[in-house]
Amino acid sequence: MLNQLKNKWALAVLIASAVTGLLMVACGPHGPRGPRRGTPEVSVVIIKAERVVLTTELPGRTAPFRIAEIRPQVNGLILKRLFTEGTDVKKGQVLYQIDPAPYQAAFNQAKAAVAMAEANIPALRSREERFKGLVTIHAVGQQDYDDALAALNQMEAQLQASKAAMESARINLSYTPIKAPISGRIGRSNVTEGALVTAYQPVPLATIQQLDPIYMDVPQSTSELLKLKKRLADGQLDHDSKDGNKVKIILDDESLYSQEGTLQFQDVSVDPSTGSVILRVVVPNPKKILLPGMFVRTLIKEGVKENAILVPQQGVSRDPKGNPFSLIVDKTGKVSVRPLTLDRAIRDKWLVTSGLAPGDRVIVEGIQSVRPGMTVKATPFHKTAAGHGKTSQADRPQTESN
Repeated sequence: MLNQLKNKWALAVLIASAVTGLLMVACGPHGPRGPRRGTPEVSVVIIKAERVVLTTELPGRTAPFRIAEIRPQVNGLILKRLFTEGTDVKKGQVLYQIDPAPYQAAFNQAKAAVAMAEANIPALRSREERFKGLVTIHAVGQQDYDDALAALNQMEAQLQASKAAMESARINLSYTPIKAPISGRIGRSNVTEGALVTAYQPVPLATIQQLDPIYMDVPQSTSELLKLKKRLADGQLDHDSKDGNKVKIILDDESLYSQEGTLQFQDVSVDPSTGSVILRVVVPNPKKILLPGMFVRTLIKEGVKENAILVPQQGVSRDPKGNPFSLIVDKTGKVSVRPLTLDRAIRDKWLVTSGLAPGDRVIVEGIQSVRPGMTVKATPFHKTAAGHGKTSQADRPQTESN
């Protein structure tokens, strides 16, 4: 029993000695160890001026380049429909055939009246010439000559009227085949064979729309238009004369349309209900991907900013009032605050109007652990696997930059 007590006491002493040794190693000669406090490390990007082509994204709606509503120009019965709905037709192609029989008869009758007048004129002309010679020698009376001359003039006038009637009948006959006035894609037909149609009726027989090229009408607010003109006038933007009128198209599925449009003109009047003007863009549409009435988005080039300042969005913070600012590291390694004036977002960056200059080192990582006036260690900002951007200079903005 005594031996067992001695063994337990020796084991307790051994455990206590081990714990004491561990505590001494952990505490060291100056007490418990804590985390060392050193200079905070932040990641920065160096601001550089770059050339940026600025664009404005605006919604637009497509409209046919040409549109023709097919209406009959004479009354009649539709004998045939000579096209397939939803297909492309050529200018001059026959679409409908109106019964030509009554118009052919009217033309033949007018033609016969012309022939009758032409047959009577030679005899009347000879009689007039003969009486003209006889009246000079008083072989016939003056009244007889006047009657002969009047009959000749009346028949010549009747000939002209008959010719006009024949031309009118010919025109009406030519309207019985209804032809396409333009080339394009024809829609559904509103009538079938056997339908009775009237001249210039309000309901069209069908509609043809030219889809290549196609128009795109883009509304732009007058406030944005005035701002753009002011920036161009002040020299903040340069007009890109080479590609300044080129417009990119973004489809509903967020894909970029393969063809670029050309800005054709800007409307001269403002829509009082929306306060906007219409920009009309002409877009090539060889594959008929764009259809009339589609809503798309357009990227319209405003101009070129030669010395643009772009800063990553994670390098911009806002104060309690919502004013933007950035923290920068100065030449002495201290943190300072720069209030900013922002223009717009370009992908993952802000376009800065004022507040930063080339060469400034903007903090983009480690902002939460620093305060203005602190001394920090600045290291270049690199992209992570999540893809936040290698450096601000390596990112390409939404607009074109060189």
